[in-house]
Amino acid sequence: MFTSISGPELLMILILGLLLFGPRKLPQIGRTVGKAFSEFRRATTDFKMNLEREVESTEIKQAARDVEQTVRETDLSIARQLQFEPEKPGPDDDVDKQKP
Repeated sequence: MFTSISGPELLMILILGLLLFGPRKLPQIGRTVGKAFSEFRRATTDFKMNLEREVESTEIKQAARDVEQTVRETDLSIARQLQFEPEKPGPDDDVDKQKP
């Protein structure tokens, strides 16, 4: 909607400012508005950087949780396989000596 201010629009704003505030106050108002825009831009940049850090931190934490879950699942799978795996007779075992 309001994407940018073109030359004629800026000239109209300056003329209105000159009529409303006078030639003495206009430079002071311009500096104040410039400082306000600068602070706003700085705050926006800081907010974006903090948001990006948080998103990155959240993604790293989620990846760590996924790795931990995979490790737990692997440990459980190995434990189950070790529990239910039947004993295999070794080369020294005699088939006749096995327990019934």
